[in-house]
Amino acid sequence: MERSSWLLTRRNFVSGVAAVAGASALGGWAKLANAAQQNAALIAHPPAGFMPLSLPGRVVKVSGKGDFPSLMHKNQIWPKIDVMRRLLEKAMMELTGATNLVESMKRFVHPSDVVAINPNGIAGGSMATSYELILPVVEACIAAGVPAEKIMVFEQYSSYLLSTRVGAPKFELPKGVKVSFHNNKDHGMDGVKIYEGITTRFCRQLMQATCVIDMGLVKDHSICGYTGALKNITHGTIHNPEAHHAHYANPQIAMLYAHPLVTSRVRLHIVDAMRLMYDKGPLFKDPNTVVPHGAVYVATDPVALDTMGALAVNEERKKHGRKSLDASGRAPKYIQAASELGLGIADVNQIRQKSFEV
Repeated sequence: MERSSWLLTRRNFVSGVAAVAGASALGGWAKLANAAQQNAALIAHPPAGFMPLSLPGRVVKVSGKGDFPSLMHKNQIWPKIDVMRRLLEKAMMELTGATNLVESMKRFVHPSDVVAINPNGIAGGSMATSYELILPVVEACIAAGVPAEKIMVFEQYSSYLLSTRVGAPKFELPKGVKVSFHNNKDHGMDGVKIYEGITTRFCRQLMQATCVIDMGLVKDHSICGYTGALKNITHGTIHNPEAHHAHYANPQIAMLYAHPLVTSRVRLHIVDAMRLMYDKGPLFKDPNTVVPHGAVYVATDPVALDTMGALAVNEERKKHGRKSLDASGRAPKYIQAASELGLGIADVNQIRQKSFEV
């Protein structure tokens, strides 16, 4: 497992890349970040004595063994819950070196945390983070000691949340766990200026949490090329996402995520990659552009994760006779910008992705 080489703290990582961020064209962002750090109300802190695990450049992919239909319900849209439990546990164990899912989750959440889980349902019920993955994540947080009443699953709109089927009849979460949506209106903070003088407010659900678990997808995006871990957190939690799409959303996605109010909260990324959208995203416009992928990814590094996700999208585009995202004029350059801001590793030569099949 080589566990010792993986156990790097966020603090050590940030200090190691600070020079890179300061030297980049985005170095001016450091002034904004430093100013934000002076406002203690915006910054979350782990419980005393608890250091969440951070593993720059590390990604784990676990695929389901057997033919794809056997992993899924009859409609081939939603996975079987026993499959997702198996894939999630293996992925988390390989990421952390722990002996089971609960012990793995303890590396990221503490009983004193307030946990917010952010899935993705913008494309509707045909392409959303599955309840079958969300439920075992919630259960693992509870088993790790977080009271159910301190856990919330939230989305931008109620329809997006219902796309995951969370809260729908027969798809309940454990008693006490909250579900919520912000409608781009429920934002309990003053505005902050992120890029080009645009004032932005992050949602209350994010701001009230001390720990955020991101649960996005692997999808093409018609504007910025790719949407995965970084964009699910940024454009899914602010009141004016439409104001941050200019210039192919670069560097807006990177700068939004780099704000200390985000980086101080987001600890873990879990990707539902049972199906992959290689074109015409992020909405579900053409069922022919959604293909089986049969995997779950986990990482603490959103940049490395998005780098590998974008590569997977490009591989499918090639298989289906599409131009690469770069050749299509939609290269997700914000991923490199995020790396330059010290948010993770975008160089594929420095990313270590471990792949398993169970």
